[in-house]
Amino acid sequence: MGHKDLRDWLARVEAMGQLKKIEGASWDLEMGAITELLYHDGKGTPPAVLFDKVPGYPAGFRTLFGMTCSVERMCLSLNLPLVKNGVELVRAYRDKLKDFKPIPETLVTDGPVLENIDRGDAVNILKFPVPLHHEEDGGRYIGTGCLTITRDPDEGWVNFGAYRVMVHDEKTMGFYISPGKHGRMQREKYFKRKEPCPVVVCVGQDPLLFLASGNEVPYGLSEYAYAGGFKGESIEVFQGEHTGLPIPVRAEIAIEGESLAGDEKLEGPFGEWSGYYASDARMEPVIRVKNVYYRSNPIHTCARPGRPPSDYSFSKGVVKSAMIWDEMERAGVPNVRGVWCHEAGGGRMFNIVSIQQSYPGHSRQAAMVASQCHAGAYLGRFVVVVDEDIDPSNTFDVLWAIASRVEPSESIDIIRSCWSGPLDPRAHPDHKGLNSRAILDACRPYLWKDRFPAVAESSPRLREATMKKWGEIIFPAGV
Repeated sequence: MGHKDLRDWLARVEAMGQLKKIEGASWDLEMGAITELLYHDGKGTPPAVLFDKVPGYPAGFRTLFGMTCSVERMCLSLNLPLVKNGVELVRAYRDKLKDFKPIPETLVTDGPVLENIDRGDAVNILKFPVPLHHEEDGGRYIGTGCLTITRDPDEGWVNFGAYRVMVHDEKTMGFYISPGKHGRMQREKYFKRKEPCPVVVCVGQDPLLFLASGNEVPYGLSEYAYAGGFKGESIEVFQGEHTGLPIPVRAEIAIEGESLAGDEKLEGPFGEWSGYYASDARMEPVIRVKNVYYRSNPIHTCARPGRPPSDYSFSKGVVKSAMIWDEMERAGVPNVRGVWCHEAGGGRMFNIVSIQQSYPGHSRQAAMVASQCHAGAYLGRFVVVVDEDIDPSNTFDVLWAIASRVEPSESIDIIRSCWSGPLDPRAHPDHKGLNSRAILDACRPYLWKDRFPAVAESSPRLREATMKKWGEIIFPAGV
């Protein structure tokens, strides 16, 4: 049986030995710095981190970081069979997509998040231990590991995304969405009509919903239906009192309000997933909070971005890899053997595709599609295409292929005027929105690949025989 909600999920993660509990850490930079230290030490699988007894807050008002940054926690969250590594996880995700059937949400009238409701003057979003994540941040960010829920006023479909949300005061939040994102398109429709944009920000929910919120689900498909398809059952929601929007009834905290055209405050800067303060501070729309729904002893979910690896860069790369692979095949690119969106690129900026070449131009076709399909288009930078003998997740092997199979004057192409945005650290400060892509064809040249020098390594048959005879001496148990 799959997990019921975040608390059930946490109990299972603790049973795996992958939950670290820390008491007494301050919301003021300490949570962020502790999380950074854990995710940069390189010693095994980083844990999910649950902070409790935060100074100045009641015990039981907790904050969770690092929900999905291990193979095991990703399999649990996505309702997938347990696999051994990231590449197998990408394959398992893709296998799920092959016969994927979205399951729409179900409307109910009661559930755990309705245990407490603050309305009007009682609203105080700082009653929760909202972190100041980085030293140069412009404020405390309540929306990082979140769902920001909106509805298209023309077409009626519901979208949610992991859009960043900054606290301005007890009843007001900043509302930043990158250009081209579905939530921003919906918000602009309301603003053009001079109507309030209804919005709900969930900051404590099933990690499956967070995974759905952070990736490029097709236009017009609700992330609720997408998540329901992975869960194998409908997500239960209730109708918000003020907005009428569907809100996960098993969420920990849901903040309901509205945004008006021209109602703006200075938002940012914020240390982002690229590892930089790329978007600076700017005037952005605000959310005027009307209601706050929350469970007793609520858990605030966070995803602290920053210089990779961060506490969600692994999961971002895995899901992005699977989605790009799926979209490449649906676009007609055959014999894709693997896709890996490297953590060093924040799961977006450095993507590797492995193919078995089948015809002239196959490698360039694969690179172009990978760079421009919906899942790979936003703020990309490099696409490297390698032969099937290269594991795209093995950085050393990929660099070897680049060093030995790329002829710089023939193997590198540039695509200009591609989809970027304010979070792009390399874009000119006055001209953000477009960037270029470098395509590195690190495959053997198709027209003479059979004459390309053979790789100097033992055959699989020789390695297997050698391991059978000498393995216990070469690799003694316990050493």
